[in-house]
Amino acid sequence: MTELSAEAYAIVEGRHSDPFHYLGLHTEDGQTVVRAFLPEASKVDAIDEHGAMAELSRIHDAGLFAGALPNGSRRYRLRACFGDTVVDLDDPYRFPPVLSDLDLYLLGEGTHQRIYDKLGAHPMALDGVPGVAFVVFAPNARRVSVVGDFNFWNPRRHPMRVRGTGYWELFVPHAAAGDHYKFDIIGPQGQHLPLKADPLAFAAELRPSTASIVLDETKLPRPRPAPSGINALGAPVSIYEVHLGSWRRKGGNEWLSYRELAEQLPRYIRDLGFTHVEFLPVNEHPFDGSWGYQPTGMFAPTSRFGTPADFSALVDACHGEGLGVMLDWVPGHFPDDPHGLGHFDGTALYEHANPLQGRHLDWGTLIYNYGRTEVVNFLVSNALFWLERYAIDGLRVDAVASMLYLDYSRPAGGWIPNKHGGRENLEAIDFLRRFNTEVFARFPQATTAAEESTAWPQVSRPVEYGGLGFGYKWNMGWMHDTLNYIGKDPIHRKHHHGDILFGLHYAFSENFILPLSHDEVVHGKRSILGRMPGDDWQRFANLRAYYSFMFAHPGKKLMFMGCEFGQEREWNHDRALDWHLLEQKRHLGIQSLIRDLNELYRTLPALHELDCDPSGFEWIVTDDAAGNVFAWIRKGIDARARCLVVINFSPNVYYNYRVRVPFAGKWREVLNSDSAHYGGSNVGNVGEVKASEGPAPELNLTVPPLAAIFLVPES
Repeated sequence: MTELSAEAYAIVEGRHSDPFHYLGLHTEDGQTVVRAFLPEASKVDAIDEHGAMAELSRIHDAGLFAGALPNGSRRYRLRACFGDTVVDLDDPYRFPPVLSDLDLYLLGEGTHQRIYDKLGAHPMALDGVPGVAFVVFAPNARRVSVVGDFNFWNPRRHPMRVRGTGYWELFVPHAAAGDHYKFDIIGPQGQHLPLKADPLAFAAELRPSTASIVLDETKLPRPRPAPSGINALGAPVSIYEVHLGSWRRKGGNEWLSYRELAEQLPRYIRDLGFTHVEFLPVNEHPFDGSWGYQPTGMFAPTSRFGTPADFSALVDACHGEGLGVMLDWVPGHFPDDPHGLGHFDGTALYEHANPLQGRHLDWGTLIYNYGRTEVVNFLVSNALFWLERYAIDGLRVDAVASMLYLDYSRPAGGWIPNKHGGRENLEAIDFLRRFNTEVFARFPQATTAAEESTAWPQVSRPVEYGGLGFGYKWNMGWMHDTLNYIGKDPIHRKHHHGDILFGLHYAFSENFILPLSHDEVVHGKRSILGRMPGDDWQRFANLRAYYSFMFAHPGKKLMFMGCEFGQEREWNHDRALDWHLLEQKRHLGIQSLIRDLNELYRTLPALHELDCDPSGFEWIVTDDAAGNVFAWIRKGIDARARCLVVINFSPNVYYNYRVRVPFAGKWREVLNSDSAHYGGSNVGNVGEVKASEGPAPELNLTVPPLAAIFLVPES
C-alpha cells in the first residue's frame, strides 16, 4: 500500500490527523490537483474561478474524489450530485488558517486575554464566503472533527487541522448561526470519545440535550452600563441574591423567561431599595438541582430561560433601574458529564489526572488544573468575557476555600502536599491573583467577591501587597456567629454575648460583605424566620431586630430572595417563593422594614461611607449582657455624619436607658423596627430625643423590645 493510499484510507475511515495535507488543492507533478471527500455523492466536479469545469474521479467508493484543475487555478468550487440533487458548495479544505501566528503564540504562552474571540464557533466570511470558524483545544487527540446540522453529524465530513500546541481549527463554509454542533474526538490511544460540547460555546441546548449552538455575537445587543461608582468601598452596596428559576413562576409551575424576568425583577429590587442583584450561576448546566454550581458551559447563559440576547436584555433592564449586576462564578470545580470538560481529549486536560488533586469528594466534581497555562487562560478569559460581553459589574467567586487548600475536606493521607510540603494550593493562589489583577486592570469599575470561609489572610487586599486581590470577601464568620446568637431563646443570649461582639474584632481586616445567602435556607437549616425562637410575635420581632442589626453593622449587605418578606419554609429550587405570604400584615411588615432599612443605608453616609474602615465605627454599649443590649455609633466622613444604633435582643422594654453620644442637642429617631408599620408594638421615643449638655452628652432613651432604633443628630 502506497503512502497516498494510506492517507486515502485514513480520510475515508475518519482518522486522518492532518486532512489539509491530503484534501483540498495541491500541486503535484506540475498539476493543480483537488481532492474532496463527499460521502453519498455520485459525481463531483471542480469549477475554477473562470467557470472552467473539471470532473473529479471517484477514487474510493466511500465518496473520495480527485482530479486536476485546468489552467492551474488556485480558487475553485465543487458541484456535487446526490441522487437527482445537484449542489454547489465550497470546499472547507481550500481556505486559509483561522488562527494567526500571534494567536498561536499568545495561546501557547497562556496570555491570550480574549480567547473567546478565537476559540469556539464564530460566524465570519473567509475569501468572501460566509461560514463558521470552529476552534477547539485538544492537544492529546489523534483526530478531531466538528459535527453538526451542517454535515448530518458525520465525523468523516469535517476533520480539523491541528496547529500550535494543540488547537484544532476548521472553517466550515455556509454553516450558520443557529446550527447545533459538537466535537468528535479520537483520543491518544485511539479511543473514540463521547461527543463533546464546545468548552467555549456561547449558547447551548436545553437539558437533557447537550449540543452547542453557533451564536453570531456581532448581533448580540450590549447592555447599557451600570451607574458609575456603584461598587466602590464608600458606596452603599446592598445585594439581592436571586435564583432565576424559582423567584417567581407562572402557569403550571413554569419558569419565567429572561424577558419576563426583565419586566418584573429589576423593578421589584429597586422598589425595595437594593443597589445590586446577584444571580446564582447562569452558566449552562445539566442538573437543575446543582442550582448552576456545576456548570458545563462557562461561556453560555443557560437556555432554561431564553437566548443570550434575552439574558442581555435582563442585564440591560437591571442597569436601567440603576442596579449593579453580579454573577456567581464557579472556577473551583466542574461536573464529569460525558459531554463536558472531563477527560476532554482522552486525557485529564482541564482537571488533574490524580484524583487526590483532581476530584472533590463532597461534590463528586472535577478540579481544574491551575498549574496548566491553557486552563488558567480559559478561566481568566471566561471572567473577562462576562464583564465585556454582558456588561456584568461583579463576579462572586464560589468556594474559594476549596481552591486554596489542597486538603480541603480530605482525610489524612488523601491529598498531595505542595512543593514545600504544605497544604496551600500555590497554583490556585497564583490563578486567583492573576484573575483579580486582570479583572481590575481591564474593568476598574467592576468588582470581585470571594466566598472564603476560613481565616486566610488578605483575601480582599491588593496583590502587590501580598493579598489575593478581591474587591470584597463574604464574612462567613459573622453569619455563623450571629445566626447562632439570634437562634437562642432571649433568656440564654447573655451567655452568647460574645457572638455579637466577636465580629468587630476582625470586621475591618477585610472588605466584608455580610451574607444571608441561599446556603443558609436549605438542607435542613430552616429559613431565616424559621430560626427565630418564641411565639409568632417574638419570631417576627426577632427577625426585624436581626435584619436591623445587619444593616447597622459595618460591611456591605447580601440577602437571598424571600428573606425580605420572611419566607417561612426552606427554599426549594423547583418552586416559586411563597408570595402569598405578603397578604399577611406581619410578612408585609418585614418587607416594609427591608425597604426602609435599604433607604436608610443608602441615604445616610454614616451607614455606608466607612463600611470597610475602622474609623467609621465606635462601640457605645458592649457590657450589657444581662439586658441583651448593644449600642454603637456609625460614622461618615463629615464630622456631623453620625448614626447611633441601639439594639435590644430581649423581650423587655427598657425605660430611661442612658447612652452617651458625641453631640448635645436633638437626635431624631429615623427608624424603629418596633414600629406598628412593621408589625411591632410601637414602643419608642416619639420621633426625637434631646441629649444632655456638657462635656459628656447622653440620651435618655426608651428602648423597645426585640428591636433596634436608629438616631441621627439634627444638622
